[in-house]
Formats: sequence, C-alpha cells, structure tokens
Amino acid sequence: MPKRLSHTLLLSALLALFLAPFFCQAALAAPLKAPESYGKGYRFERAHWIYVHLEGSPREIGLEHGHLLAPEIVDMLAAIKLEDTHSTGRDWKFFRSTAEHVLWPQIEDEYREELKGIAEGAQAEGAKVDLWDIVAMNGHSEVPDYYVPWLDKHEQRKNAPTLKAPGNCSAFVATGSWTADHKPVIAHNNWTSFVVGERWRVMLDIVPTHGERILMDAYAGAIASGDDFGINGAQIAITETTITGYSLFDPAGVPEFVRARKAMQYSRSIDDYVRIFLDRNNGGYANDWLLADYKTGEVARFEVGLKMHKLWRTTDGYFAGANFPSDPEFIKAETDFDPNNKSSSPNARHIRWDALLPQYKGKLDSALAEQMMGDHFDAFENKSAANERSLCGHVHESPRGVPEWEWAAFNPAGTVNSKAADGASVARFALSARSGLGCGQDFIASKFLAAHPEFNWLKPTLRDMPGNPWSEFAAGQKQ
Repeated sequence: MPKRLSHTLLLSALLALFLAPFFCQAALAAPLKAPESYGKGYRFERAHWIYVHLEGSPREIGLEHGHLLAPEIVDMLAAIKLEDTHSTGRDWKFFRSTAEHVLWPQIEDEYREELKGIAEGAQAEGAKVDLWDIVAMNGHSEVPDYYVPWLDKHEQRKNAPTLKAPGNCSAFVATGSWTADHKPVIAHNNWTSFVVGERWRVMLDIVPTHGERILMDAYAGAIASGDDFGINGAQIAITETTITGYSLFDPAGVPEFVRARKAMQYSRSIDDYVRIFLDRNNGGYANDWLLADYKTGEVARFEVGLKMHKLWRTTDGYFAGANFPSDPEFIKAETDFDPNNKSSSPNARHIRWDALLPQYKGKLDSALAEQMMGDHFDAFENKSAANERSLCGHVHESPRGVPEWEWAAFNPAGTVNSKAADGASVARFALSARSGLGCGQDFIASKFLAAHPEFNWLKPTLRDMPGNPWSEFAAGQKQ
C-alpha cells in the first residue's frame, strides 16, 4: 500500500472515531416520526388537531396509541416534567415512584393493560419512555395539585411550596326550552398553562372491546380526556370545570383519570356515570361535572369532592361551570372558596354565564356555543376585556393573575382549546372543536417572553399557540 494512501486511511479512521459520538448524538436527537396507521388504528391532522382512531382489546388500544402518538408523547412528557418538578420542588423520580406505588396499585387490569400498551408502543417507535412515565403523565392533573399538598402536610415538609388546585375551564349544558331543538347543548373550553395546553390537541376515537365507543379530546399518552369533554355511543355527553379552593385527597382511592375513563366508557345514563365515578373516589381533580343524556333530554350538574357530592338534574334548564362550587354545605366543609368575592375569576364568570345564557334562551345550539367560548366580557368591571374574568381566559394579559390558583400576574395560561355539541352533532356522533384560544387569537411565545422575562424558565417548552378555525370531528372519520 502506498505510504500516502495509508496515511489517508489512517486519518480517515481517526476522524471517524472522533466524529462518531457526534453522529450518534445527532441520530439520537433526530425527531421521531409516527406511522399513519398501526393495527386497526390510524391518525391524521386537521385544524391543528391530531385525530387518532383506536380499536380493539385494552392492549391493542394501548399499542396503537403508543405507536401512533410516540413523538407527541415524548414532547408532552417534557412539558409535564418541567411544570410538575418546578411547581412542587420534587424531581421526576418522585413522580415515577408515585405512579408505581400510589397510583398503580389502585388501577384495574383493563386500564393497566392499556397503559402498558401505550408505553410499549411508544418504545417500539424509539421513544425514551417507560410505564411509570406514562402513568405519571396520566396523573398530571391530580398528583402535583392534590396528592403532593396532602403529602407535604402529612410529612410536615418544611418550606413546602404553596400549591393550590388550578381552576380549569368555562362550560355550560342546557336543554328543553333553552335550546333550538329542545335537545341538550354542551360546550366547554379548557383553561390550563400554555406549555401543556398547546399540546392538548388530540381527538381520540376509541372503539373498545367492551363498553361504549368514545369520542373525546385528550393529550398524547392519556387514557382519559383530562380536560373532560366527550360523547359516547349511548349518547351520554360529559364535561366539567374544576373546583376552586379544594385540597382533599385519599391515596387509597382509585385515580381520577381511571374513574373518568371508566365512567365515559361504561355509562348508558347519568346515574351510571355518577355511580361509576364515585366508586372508590380518591378526591383527586375535584370537579363540577356537567352531564347530558341525549336519549332522554336530561342534563345534570354532578358536584363531587372527597366525602361529599351532590347531583342536580333537569329536562328544562341549564347548568354553567366556571370553577365555582355550588352546594353551600360542600363549600364550607371541603373548600376555602369565597362565593362573595365578585372580583374573582370563578365568580365573575359565573355572573357572566347567568347573564349571557338567558339572552339566547330558545336559540342555543353549537354555533352559538362556539361564539360563547370566545366571549371577552368582564362582568366585574362591566366591560369588554380579555382577561382572567372572561369566559375565554386570557390570564397572560392580566396584571392580577389568579391568586386563588397561585397563578401569578401575566401567567402564560388560559383557554387552550374549546369544544361544543348539540342534538344534530351528537346524532352524527360528532363534536366541533377549536385548538388554541377560544377567540381564535394567536399567542406568540417569543413576543410574550420578551415582555415577561420572569417566565424565561418556560422557554425550553413554551411555544406559539396559533389561532385555528372550528372544525367538526366524527367517530370513524378518515380525514
């Protein structure tokens, strides 16, 4: 071999050895790409939503979910990790341990198999996640804001952060003479942080081996909706808004995300939903549920904490939700909520609902509900103002924030998606949805952080939340 060629080969070998780690890192950093179909499942994207059809046994549903949403699971996991560890002062190892030792023992086999399938499916696509990550993600709404405060108090943890359950959502359900066709109308917008909320854009169409078909919004990796809007094959529709000032928890109970999914899957009546949801209630993620039975035209408000619950129902009227509890006895016994503070976000929105809905009595349908999800009226100041008091939440524009939820001034949070359904859409097994702010405005992360550098810790995961149109999604839809 010529000397020059041998030197060239030697240099090439040395260079390859030098660059190998960088090439490996680049390969590891390459973004995951989900398949368009797996098993009986498939996905497509429209209007910033990811529609995912899942079908089969619990394990099959889980595997399809994991394969089809692997990139989004990894992305959502990063967002949840950042938020949960920052707010609680506890590392992700704690959340994984909680998933294994607190949540998992209370989860029944059907949903264990689905959760295992999600983890295995995502791993098969190259996602660096495992079962305890997936379970912890599903507990995102109840572990940091309900279990951790309970644990901090139980352990008498010194210098524990102040944690309060956030208020998530504005919603209503109406029926009878209040609606255009005398059938129920139900609508909801999801309030949460923009970090997590921008990623809350999955529309799941689930056909399980047992129980009812489900059409609901969710986030990648979740077995329940989480913000809770959906309809099932028995024409039961559900939504909810969280209860402000609530802090009770029972670690020996069944996780809320399991009870919510089971109730959505196996309910054929309002009574079914209440019975299933109350079974071994852990108090986590306490809500005022708004329920509708399109077979009977009946709607209900189901307020549930830990030890107390109450059910109101009607075939001619409405129930509204804006993170306020309704039963005076429950308020005194299980919350520190102040129903007399009219300047608070829940009370101002409560007042707005009670003024707005009667204006449209007899006309309510999905189209009007969609408009209401973008309402910007501040009932406390009696003027149009997009802020924490408007039905379309713009906390990122409020110098007050929401003290009741420990949301600081200009906290990047508020409405992140909206959904609506009426008699005509439910007859088609369909709902309408908008990703992003309920009014359709854009949120630009770089512009926000330049104005509010105190939130720079969110920079790795905070991104633009574009305005999007309303779009209809139906069970079995292909595109």
